Amino acid sequence: MRIKGKITTWNDEKGFGFITPNAGGKQVFIHISAFSNHNRHPVVNQVVSYILSADKQGRPRAEKATLAGGNLRKKEHRSNGALSILGSGFFLVIVGFSVLAGKIPVLILALYLVASLLTFFVYAMDKSAAQKGAWRTNESILHLLSLTGGWPGALIAQQKLRHKSQKQSFRFVFWCTVLLNSSVFIWLLTPDGAITLQSFITSVL
Repeated sequence: MRIKGKITTWNDEKGFGFITPNAGGKQVFIHISAFSNHNRHPVVNQVVSYILSADKQGRPRAEKATLAGGNLRKKEHRSNGALSILGSGFFLVIVGFSVLAGKIPVLILALYLVASLLTFFVYAMDKSAAQKGAWRTNESILHLLSLTGGWPGALIAQQKLRHKSQKQSFRFVFWCTVLLNSSVFIWLLTPDGAITLQSFITSVL
């Protein structure tokens, strides 16, 4: 028999939370794996229906859970994901046109592409580790990758993988790295920025 309740706590990073049954009683543990569609991440106060089970210690556990309003959340996620991919792609196109126009060296475009691919891969590994309860990647490393040019890949990973897309403190720092990196890129398009970049490349080589 299916039971209805409400999500009262949820840890999106670790992928679990607790349900308070509508009929009252003890809170019921629920893991992200209990949902048929793992891309539907619940939020606090969302209604959920489930089949009551128990773990090895006899504690109540939810299985075969479905979320109320799941279709709406799925549409919103799809829309946000499309905008993220579009925005990231548009920025990389601007970088590409800047290379063709001779404003910046092709090395900058290569840096953005490699950093974005690496960042997406690191996000995917961290997402897998979070679901398995394994060692996690430090958030400072994720921010450093974004700051060095991997933010387009990070933005796509956040939406497509549904990872680091809900934690407000992380999102704030992430957007700061995007702003800083974009500001540096715009500065490189100026005469002073171009001279400084050329001097740096010459000194390194």
